[in-house]
Amino acid sequence: MEESEILFDLGLEESDSDTVDEAARQIRQLEKQIKKYSVDLTLDQEDDSNNAIVSINAGAGGTEAQDWAEMLFRMYLRWIDQKGFKSSIIDFQPGDEAGIKSVTFTGVGNYAYGYLKTETGVHRLVRISPFNASGKRHTSFASVFVYPELNNEIVVDIADKDLRIDVYRASGAGGQHVNKTSSAVRITHLPSGIVVQCQQEKSQHRNKDLALKVLKARLYQLEKQKQDEKQQEMHAGKDEIAWGSQIRSYVMHPYQMVKDHRINLEIGNINSVLDGNLDPFIEGVLLSDKS
Repeated sequence: MEESEILFDLGLEESDSDTVDEAARQIRQLEKQIKKYSVDLTLDQEDDSNNAIVSINAGAGGTEAQDWAEMLFRMYLRWIDQKGFKSSIIDFQPGDEAGIKSVTFTGVGNYAYGYLKTETGVHRLVRISPFNASGKRHTSFASVFVYPELNNEIVVDIADKDLRIDVYRASGAGGQHVNKTSSAVRITHLPSGIVVQCQQEKSQHRNKDLALKVLKARLYQLEKQKQDEKQQEMHAGKDEIAWGSQIRSYVMHPYQMVKDHRINLEIGNINSVLDGNLDPFIEGVLLSDKS
């Protein structure tokens, strides 16, 4: 910024329009970099860096809504392509006459979920119906739900510093089955508070190995339960999307405009948006959430 200011002042002093233009170009470039950096700083949630799983469902209204769902699908594929991300279809339910009833697909790329999570909600289209001979204006709805692709491969890595290992004499009914040495093992996993113990074997080493196996199994189950709860939480959020509570309206008639109701951002070029130009909306929502 400092260098650009010096260059600008020199250009003014020398009445050199080329130098002034160069300084202006540098400043515009800096503005873009600052905006990108500001957006990047908002992507600080746990799952933001993950791949995205996107589901689009046509609302009530038959062919009209199913056609609108397909238009949204194309829009997101264009956006994914422009970002240099990859996509793959998980499930595809075609419409009865045209369009799609529902589609689920992945967006694979760095911070794909962080960006696309802003698209969750109801999307509304207003246009002259191409499926109605009378040429009446029609309103269609489709819901979009985005959730992160979770890493289902649970690796249980137990650090020695997280363990407290106690050895003690095995207890029993007496006689030859009672150990005369401290071979029983109790392991406490300090971060989770899980305690496991084993006294079945005469060897302390063997008891320790068995206790560690039990501990790993319990930690695996604990992590799996967390992932399951997270999935249920995200699906519960999906059910809260109600028709009429649209996040964005796409109007083709009687004028052309796309409006995001959350940040009051309007763009007149609807064709550009439907061709994947979603960054103004995505960035606007991300920045407004942090302001």
